[in-house]
Amino acid sequence: MTYSSDRPLPSKRCPTQRCFVSPVIDEVTRQVSSRIKDHELARLFSNCFPNTLDTTVDFNRNADGRPDGFVITGDIDAMWLRDSTNQVWPYLPYLREDRSLQELVAGIVRRQTRCVLLDPYANAFYKDGSRISEWKSDLTEMRPGVHERKYELDSLCAVMRLAAGYHAHTGDLTCFDSEWLRAIGCILDVIEAQQEGTSYAPPYKFARTATTSTETLILNGLGQPARRCGLSKSPFRPSDDATMLPFLIPANAMAVVSLRSISAILQSLPQSTALSSRSEKLASTIDYAIQSHAIIRHTELGEIYAYEIDGYGSHYLMDDGNIPSLLALPYLGYVAVNDPLYLGTRNFVLSSHNPYYFEGAAGRGIGSPHTGLGFIWPMSVIMQALTSQSEKEISRCLSQLKHTHAGSGFMHESFWKDDPAKFTRPWFAWANTLFGELILHLEKNFPGFLSENEF
Repeated sequence: MTYSSDRPLPSKRCPTQRCFVSPVIDEVTRQVSSRIKDHELARLFSNCFPNTLDTTVDFNRNADGRPDGFVITGDIDAMWLRDSTNQVWPYLPYLREDRSLQELVAGIVRRQTRCVLLDPYANAFYKDGSRISEWKSDLTEMRPGVHERKYELDSLCAVMRLAAGYHAHTGDLTCFDSEWLRAIGCILDVIEAQQEGTSYAPPYKFARTATTSTETLILNGLGQPARRCGLSKSPFRPSDDATMLPFLIPANAMAVVSLRSISAILQSLPQSTALSSRSEKLASTIDYAIQSHAIIRHTELGEIYAYEIDGYGSHYLMDDGNIPSLLALPYLGYVAVNDPLYLGTRNFVLSSHNPYYFEGAAGRGIGSPHTGLGFIWPMSVIMQALTSQSEKEISRCLSQLKHTHAGSGFMHESFWKDDPAKFTRPWFAWANTLFGELILHLEKNFPGFLSENEF
């Protein structure tokens, strides 16, 4: 079944309990909403686009004389490096118009810097640096202030992505100090260390006592064997699930783009030439390895990108609803939307050939082992629309998003393919702001599409 109601969808914003107020984002929300013909879609946008600022940020303008920004993911009171970048990403074009918003994002860049310096292998952190995690019994090097230590390559990429995006939209270099340069050095150290094959004494191990296999790494925390091939290992996916094979291709593609994107900053800073050259060389090495080892021939669809490989010749074919994903490669800036190899891969991931592509009475889209069989991620539907050149396909995606929020007025982590009322995570800010980003993308790139159609 799909959600339907004869009553107008109400606003879910609470004017008296907002964490951060940006007059510019409020005005963008108002103006864009007023131009959307479909009233329910307009309300979804006005609820979702400002949701990160409304509900998840903690901003201190003068922490040690500098701004500090902390962003929880939603219904978990910890900051994921990946999520925090993506949650504020759609606001970057407006930073020059709102000084406070610019300070907030600069504060998040600084907070991410400190997180990396605390532990570059951790994926999520607490605001309180002395807090002990509920996962303290994990068999890894847990430290106070770390919520979880599942190493995900894309987390480090997200740190670089936000820094590069902030600089590109503001030109400001004040938060790229010696501490930030040390953090970039740590990031490069980790990515290079994870290019090595399987070691009996690796720099990172992780094991957890769990009933779900995706929560831990095999071989007493070593993970699946890997052979050096130029790619960098990512023991965990952006869904926080363990990889089947160590080299996660979407994360490596994101690494190529992110490593290259920080060059503009590094070239503007004194004494960072060596870091810039190292970053560029690492990006080129990984890019060459993707093209050399991650392209396989599917028996029915021809050449496509694999989701994971091990360097020994084995590959794993699937895609996950989380980002980075194969579907998101153009969104990440790795390929063009009309790239033939990407289009072949896209045909694969949006079909029954992908074991995590689900269809049902409520909709169709990509899910994840993280939420189980049959649960579709709205993020995957949003990403399908963001990477589409077809108004017909985009219309189908918008219609599905409109009819599967189950009256909540927000995006969820996932919903059951036959009933959107069965969903996971009622408060997932990244999915909300990604939906807002989609609407802004359509306004810019498909003039008249939203103002002339209902979905």
